[in-house]
Amino acid sequence: MKLEEFDRTKEAVFNPVDIVQKLDGCPKTVITCFADDLVEYGAKKYGGKTAGYYRCTNGTLPLYCLDGTAGGLGLIMSLVGAPAVVSQYEELFAMGVEKNLVFGTCGVLDKSLEDCSVIVPDRAVRDEGTSYHYAEPGDEIAVNVSSLDRMTRFFSQTGIRYRVGKVWTTDGIYRETRDKVARRKAEGCICVEMECAAIAALARFRNRSVSQFFYSADNLDNDVWEMRSLANESQRDVKQKILDLAVALGKEL
Repeated sequence: MKLEEFDRTKEAVFNPVDIVQKLDGCPKTVITCFADDLVEYGAKKYGGKTAGYYRCTNGTLPLYCLDGTAGGLGLIMSLVGAPAVVSQYEELFAMGVEKNLVFGTCGVLDKSLEDCSVIVPDRAVRDEGTSYHYAEPGDEIAVNVSSLDRMTRFFSQTGIRYRVGKVWTTDGIYRETRDKVARRKAEGCICVEMECAAIAALARFRNRSVSQFFYSADNLDNDVWEMRSLANESQRDVKQKILDLAVALGKEL
């Protein structure tokens, strides 16, 4: 298969530094999620000042410095899907970002995981394409290699209930069939989402610190699919508290 043609060469025909320039006062650690309303909430609550912009064909996203401090903690919205978000992070690194803390929703494969539960992935099943351009072929990849202990210690100290486990990363959200769900559960996966494996592969390939956690949404471990809080407007107050949690964790990382 073509996805087995992994090339370890760091330099491509064109590279992120050919697309973007270094940003003066760029935040070194960036908090990022996939929900625009949470980013707007965080920017307003923490005095976010625009440090610059991430531009792509889908539009322009502000990169905020929180508390108005240049070069400190930042906040930006992530693009959905492995190819989009990995390209975005590549360019953010070229702009001057050194560390990312990314969080977003996931579907649960274990119905005992309550709505909006915190999940910290330690491995990801690579059922997408992007990771194979950043890591040698394989079914799984380790996640949060350098930050897992610090993240779990933080959640424990703050009294947050969480689960550590394996995630299923897939490109095809409308191809999560019952047979596939059963197979992934048998492999030990407790949740499913679209980006984690690719982000982990990027972090390893570029030798960058990228930490990831999820808050659970829809339930696939049932005879009938349950949407739960998948929509942005659902459980908004709880999700805002998760953004607050991410900001506090970002300061620790």
